[in-house]
Amino acid sequence: MTRWLDDDEQRTWRAYMAASQLVLEELDRQLQRDSGMPHAYYAVLVKLSEAPERMMRMSELAAEVNSSQSRLSHAVKRLEERGWVRREPCAADKRVSWAILTDEGLAALTAAAPGHVEVVRQTLFDRLTPDQLRQLREICAAILPAQDPS
Repeated sequence: MTRWLDDDEQRTWRAYMAASQLVLEELDRQLQRDSGMPHAYYAVLVKLSEAPERMMRMSELAAEVNSSQSRLSHAVKRLEERGWVRREPCAADKRVSWAILTDEGLAALTAAAPGHVEVVRQTLFDRLTPDQLRQLREICAAILPAQDPS
């Protein structure tokens, strides 16, 4: 039997979807305009910049950016064409490929970050009180699967 949403749940669901879409569209629009990259590419560069030696296994990177292997492979190919990422086979396991953030990729990320952060502030943080931010963080933590709290 289908458990339909009641009126309050329906309003909450629609507000959540509209707010999420607004934030993501604003981020994508700003990154495309100012840095010539979609938000998905920015997310890949961020994850690689935070990884030890700025490199990750492709499979691990796909999981980190919540992407399929094929979608990530396409994104990394485009990032390689720009000289921002390079791929290398793993010497110990030929089935594994590494994605490595280049110096040029780090420079592109560094240049894109200030505009990205400003849009995050404008579309999300500046609109919420400190208590609402705490609540949002707790809500997101409840929704997401158990992860490293950092």
